[in-house]
Amino acid sequence: MSKSTNQTFFTSESVCAGHPDKIADRISDAILDAILAQDPHARTGIETIAGANRVELYGEINTTAKVDFEKITRDTIKILGYTNPDWGFSQESQFENHIHQQSPEIAQGTNDDDGAGDQGMMFGFAVNETPELMPLPIAIAHSLTRRLDEVREKNILSYIRPDGKSQVTVRYEDGKPVGIETVVIATAHDEDTTETEVKQGIYDHVISPVLESYDLNISKEALIVNGTGLWHIPGPESDAGLTGRKIVVDTYGGYARVGGGAFSGKDPSKVDRSGAYAARYIAKNIVAKGLATKCEVGLAYVIGKSEPLMKTIDVYGTGTVTQEDIEKFAEELIHCSVKGIVSTLDLRRPIYQATSAYGHFGDKDLPWEAIVA
Repeated sequence: MSKSTNQTFFTSESVCAGHPDKIADRISDAILDAILAQDPHARTGIETIAGANRVELYGEINTTAKVDFEKITRDTIKILGYTNPDWGFSQESQFENHIHQQSPEIAQGTNDDDGAGDQGMMFGFAVNETPELMPLPIAIAHSLTRRLDEVREKNILSYIRPDGKSQVTVRYEDGKPVGIETVVIATAHDEDTTETEVKQGIYDHVISPVLESYDLNISKEALIVNGTGLWHIPGPESDAGLTGRKIVVDTYGGYARVGGGAFSGKDPSKVDRSGAYAARYIAKNIVAKGLATKCEVGLAYVIGKSEPLMKTIDVYGTGTVTQEDIEKFAEELIHCSVKGIVSTLDLRRPIYQATSAYGHFGDKDLPWEAIVA
């Protein structure tokens, strides 16, 4: 008697670089990069709010850098494609800056990266479902939004406007991904293009090339584009944006646990960011080295203290060596003190705008994605 197949499904989503929350993330990280370029030891916690015809900055900094907050904000909005004031949000929108000096009560515990800039827990994850060792649903979802932005920027689909989303449902059999069940795309477009034309263009120029790169495919009938039919006004005019609101999109698409804090706008003393990067670095290298096929690393810190209060490694029974050997490998890979993370991954440099869209994990050019020799 043959063994029955255990079939399951998992869905992840991604958003385009011009999504309101991602506009906010990009502005926060653009300001962070500008500050770190002048002052690598700056302390920042920058929050951006993007609303109808308005953008505002909040948060706290401690730096010697001199940057033009308004120019960076307006330039970033323009780069993201919001150049038409008729959309209710553009580089011409109202701007307010409410950033203030960092509290000395926080600053005193984080000097020279000796202490964590906040308490919190962070998780890193890796699995051998894709070459970048990310879960397949979120990897495909990010590839779709990246391609959706590309066809707009290159004028391949001239009617596409900034802002959009993807959602991918993957079918698993006995824990292994075997196919795509459904793809959902939401994209703003001009008023002169019909729903049918948008769907065909998305299928031909976004869905098909992306899925082919994964050796997968779906029928046009399994594609949903703009569930309500039409979408003309992109961005914050339709839905306000806020820094750090897309932490599931930023991490593993819900496939693995996420920590309690967001990333964008925070310097590396904030372990919400650096701790999550270190956890991913450990998990990815464990899987890349063949020590396991699936791995989650958990860290926890308290403000002002350098060493983690918690460090756990779970390989879900997929280990090819002992747990002791896995933990020894992790210890030799990176020291999880704040200073150890910042030093090993060289985090005090302007590299963070690259993380503001399509997730913080999977891009081989980011230091926490490096695989050690």
